[in-house]
Amino acid sequence: MMRPRKLVTVSHSYVVTLNRRLANEMARVGAGRWDVTAVAPSSFHGDLGPLVLQRDPNEAVNLEAVPAWFSRSLHGFVYGPEVHAHLSRGADLVHLWEEPYVLSGLEVALMTPAHVPLVFCTFQNLAKRYPPPFAQAERFVVRRAAGWIAWGQTVHDNLLARPGYAQRPSRFIPVGVDVEHFRPDPEAGRAFRERLGWKAEGPPVVGFLGRFVPEKGLRLLMDALNNLSTPWRALFVGGGPLEAELRGWADFHEDRVRIVTGVKHAQVPHALNAMDVLCAPSETTPAWKEQFGRMLVEAFACGVPVFASDSGEIPHTVGDAGRILPEGYSPAWTTALAELLESPARRQEMSTRGRERAVSRFAWPVVAKAHLDFFEQVLQRGA
Repeated sequence: MMRPRKLVTVSHSYVVTLNRRLANEMARVGAGRWDVTAVAPSSFHGDLGPLVLQRDPNEAVNLEAVPAWFSRSLHGFVYGPEVHAHLSRGADLVHLWEEPYVLSGLEVALMTPAHVPLVFCTFQNLAKRYPPPFAQAERFVVRRAAGWIAWGQTVHDNLLARPGYAQRPSRFIPVGVDVEHFRPDPEAGRAFRERLGWKAEGPPVVGFLGRFVPEKGLRLLMDALNNLSTPWRALFVGGGPLEAELRGWADFHEDRVRIVTGVKHAQVPHALNAMDVLCAPSETTPAWKEQFGRMLVEAFACGVPVFASDSGEIPHTVGDAGRILPEGYSPAWTTALAELLESPARRQEMSTRGRERAVSRFAWPVVAKAHLDFFEQVLQRGA
């Protein structure tokens, strides 16, 4: 009987237990064929402060901790030399969940033994020119890699035009969602509305989930709702610099609007289930366009109809399970919202399609299997 292949997956994101879901699902889906080890920082300076690696006894993956230095900079941090032992200790393939142009990506590429295939993954959906030493890091990592994974179709299309990428095997694989944690739950939705002081029954709820920043299209959504004559309520969940402006607008609409900040991940499905439609009116800027739209697949998994703009990756994420509307053009959003809010049957149809798309395309076991299938392809190519 053949021994399981050893997969080592490295990411600073693994310092957070929730972010190890891909590694754990690869361990579960590949049980008997793959022995999966996740290498994570023992601590890391996150956006909101220091993060310390927490271990979960129910995890399927082997978890190894190494130091991370200079972690205030995602571009400039590096792993401690202890990472070399994990990369050279009998690995059959190394999976690098760091961008190829950052120093930690270069470090892992340098420390992975020459005979071991390296596959990196990337979210870069914009054509960018990197300054030294990041440009040189990207070129080296791409040359060293046996393959690469794009987290979006627009990411894949963008990178094929960059030097070296088209000469390596590649695969577009979407980000996953927990379809058991995110699921239709009308009772949880009703309870969430009641905690907000809303009656269980009332006008449909138009929802937003994400950062309160201009590029997320909040001003467009406010304008679209201002011009909507169909009865509505609106629920905004998230936080950010536009909160004061949003609250000022909400005061004008009195009881029709609720703004909820500080929602923990465990409560996000309850908030989504309190919505009758999720709106994601993201607007492209010269420096940003939507890379995936995690809130879209979470809404799909909860059976919430989705309206989204055509920014970046969104059309590929939504597919035929939601409705794509032009970014930056609020009249189209007003018209579409009126049609949907006035049609319970249409909302139910979109709810069913969204849940089906979440389960068939974005469920973590599906995403994990796609990764392992690609790794098998890379290994066979190099055999």
